[in-house]
Amino acid sequence: MYPGTHAKSAPERPAAIMAGSGRVLTYGQLEDNSARLAAALHADGLRPGDVVALLTDNAVEAFEVYWAALRSGLYVTAINWHLAPEEAAYIVSDSGAKAVICSGGVRDLGEQVAKLVAGVQHRYAFGGPVDGYGSYTELLESVGDARLADQPRGGEMLYSSGTTGRPKGIKPHLPPGQIDEAGDPLVGLLQHAFAVTDKDVYLSPAPIYHTAPLKWCGGIQALGGTVVLMERFDAEQALAAIEKYRVTATQMVPTMFVRMLQLPDEVRARYDVSALRLAVHAAAPCPPDVKDAMIDWWGPILVEYYGATEQHGTTIMTAAEWQTKRGSVGRAVLGTLHICDDDGVELPPGQVGTIYFEREVAPFVYHNDTEKTAESRHREHDNWCTVGDLGYVDEDGYLFLTDRKAFMIISGGVNIYPQEIENVLTLHPKVFDVAVIGIPDAEMGEQVKAVVQLREGVRPSDDLAAEIVAYVRERIAHYKAPRSVDFVDELPRLATGKLAKRVLINQYVEAKQ
Repeated sequence: MYPGTHAKSAPERPAAIMAGSGRVLTYGQLEDNSARLAAALHADGLRPGDVVALLTDNAVEAFEVYWAALRSGLYVTAINWHLAPEEAAYIVSDSGAKAVICSGGVRDLGEQVAKLVAGVQHRYAFGGPVDGYGSYTELLESVGDARLADQPRGGEMLYSSGTTGRPKGIKPHLPPGQIDEAGDPLVGLLQHAFAVTDKDVYLSPAPIYHTAPLKWCGGIQALGGTVVLMERFDAEQALAAIEKYRVTATQMVPTMFVRMLQLPDEVRARYDVSALRLAVHAAAPCPPDVKDAMIDWWGPILVEYYGATEQHGTTIMTAAEWQTKRGSVGRAVLGTLHICDDDGVELPPGQVGTIYFEREVAPFVYHNDTEKTAESRHREHDNWCTVGDLGYVDEDGYLFLTDRKAFMIISGGVNIYPQEIENVLTLHPKVFDVAVIGIPDAEMGEQVKAVVQLREGVRPSDDLAAEIVAYVRERIAHYKAPRSVDFVDELPRLATGKLAKRVLINQYVEAKQ
């Protein structure tokens, strides 16, 4: 399925609505514009397997570019517009993009990128003029009624966030067949595991360049639903959009839940969220207390999934399962789970190790990085892949995450998982945001440090630091409690809401040098 299917039966149905402005992109418009763009890019010389780079804020044209790539065998590489010009230009160059399409909403960045990738001749801008780019509207008009007769399936080549160095392109193998044939496992999951239909209205509050928002919005449109796209996330505006558009499904990261829970009770009670039947959360482990609070507020409609941009596997955890498996991210629905030690030996239930998924399909590769690709594979099974997360499974096959291997703290020879401590502090009444890291310690090797952003009106003090340490010690083992607490004005988070922990760690390392 793809938007053309729905354009035939319901051309006026909204495929996307901008939550703030109310601007609508119908299925008829999405079908026509994506088909025109596919033909135009073909005329520019792009062929199946080539890359079109997309540099955009949240705008409905992003879906036209996405579906143009998917219906012509191209890869689409959406670029984080919060990057520096040199970083964004690196992705354009590294991906081998033969065309760049830019939004007028990120004009300054787009113009600087154009100067750095002058060798990419095919550059177009929508939403206003951008120096160095041709007109997107004129490009679509230039093909007239021309359409591609052959529509091979394309895909996404998206880049990691780059918080541990240069971002890496994650390149899946393109599925065989035409765009109107089955091929994307995510669409199948949406249809069968999440019961998504053409009647659903889906709120997408995160940046569209990120993997989950882009692919989920595409999946909703493949099934004929309506995407309500927020220009940017705001806790109260998200509630307003749910009420205004009678949103039935949404996907958020745990940080967004926390921000909504931090709203005053009277603000939260002001909005009708009764149309919601499904609230999906992913991208980072959700603190159990946060999840409980959301279920108390929205009802048992929360569903968690665990996966990655690499699409190496997926688990799903329903609210009903949460009642008996609190803290789990669910059982595998895509791929087979394996937990292995550092030597690749599979571990029994209950023991923490590296999480691998076994798939029968050809696994992803990291573009232009054979070493990193090799590191993601099990040493004996090439179709067992990992992204470096740690966890364990119980006797019933439920997966419990502990942390990323790169962020584990080893203090006095004991493994400490920062996520467990962050979960404790997330809903502390004086804490707005928190990160837990390991810093060098002459005696213990590493010690636990909490870096805290306080709520508005709360002043940092030694007494408050001691209170925070005591708060943790009252709830989990004493040896896991922070040895020190630092207060900061703001923690480094990506626009997606994910904590850029490596950036924070590097700040402390550099301060010691």
